[in-house]
Amino acid sequence: MPLKSWGCTKTSDETMLEYITRTGHINMLSYPLRIFRFYRDGFRSMTLGKTLWKLILIKLLIMFGVLKLFFFPNFLNTQFTTDEQKADYVMEQITQTGKQQN
Repeated sequence: MPLKSWGCTKTSDETMLEYITRTGHINMLSYPLRIFRFYRDGFRSMTLGKTLWKLILIKLLIMFGVLKLFFFPNFLNTQFTTDEQKADYVMEQITQTGKQQN
C-alpha cells in the first residue's frame, strides 16, 4: 500500500511496513481517523455485505418503529391526564417494596 493513502507526503511505492521499519515510528494519522478509514474502505469493497446490512436496518426499523406503535401503547397517557398524576404513579411503582408487589 503506498504511503500516500495513509496521509504521508511520500509519493514512492514504499509500503507502510517498509516506512515504519525504516523510520522506527508512526506519525501518520490519529487513531480515530485511521479506524474510520478502515471501516469506510471495508464497506466500500463489500458486495453481499451491503445487501445484508440493508436488510438488518430494515428489520430494526420495523421492530422498533412499526411494532412499537401497535404493541406498546403509551400507558401513562391513556391512564392519566396530568403530568403530576403520571409522576405520582411512577413514583409509587418505583418505591414499592417486594412484599407489596407480590
